[in-house]
Amino acid sequence: MQAPHPAGDASPAPQDIAIGRLPGPDPRKAGSGLPVREHGPRVCPPLRRDDLMEIALYLLAALLILGGLAGTVLPMLPGIPMIFGGIWLVAAVDGYRHLGLAWLLVIGALGALGVLVDFVAGAMGAKRIGASPRALWGATIGTVVGMFFNIPGLILGPFVGALLGELSAGTSVLRSAHVGAGTWIGLLAGTLVKLVISFLMVGLFGLAMLL
Repeated sequence: MQAPHPAGDASPAPQDIAIGRLPGPDPRKAGSGLPVREHGPRVCPPLRRDDLMEIALYLLAALLILGGLAGTVLPMLPGIPMIFGGIWLVAAVDGYRHLGLAWLLVIGALGALGVLVDFVAGAMGAKRIGASPRALWGATIGTVVGMFFNIPGLILGPFVGALLGELSAGTSVLRSAHVGAGTWIGLLAGTLVKLVISFLMVGLFGLAMLL
């Protein structure tokens, strides 16, 4: 037989809990001596204003870099300056922890070289064959119009534009075709150089962020 509980003591005896006669202490109640587990999904803290601003700046930098890569082909966009601006913005938001002054100087020097080669290639190609200003304007307009016709338009647009521009200046068809071809070759060479340098800039940017 079990000894009766003392008067006024309503707590169950340990042996009663062990053999399953009475329920044990409820872990949800304070003072039960058992760890309390909280149920339900964890609530993430709301984003601060500074965090939202940082995300917006990173998105702006990504748009600048992507737009700059497109600008290496499209003459209406300053491709290389946009790429460098996006890279510099990422460096500033990151506190220059990954992209320091040395990285920015190297990437900036590459960008300056790309802009210079693009300008020299186009100017020398047109000057060497004696292209008129109308041929240069025609090549530029032809490039803009050609972008709406995918890759063939981008390739043939400058040539057709330069040809029509030279024809409008009163030059013969044969001479205009020669000028159009020379202008097209100069623009194509400058575009290829810009494209290679742009990808080098983005590649160095990615390498610096990984290190």
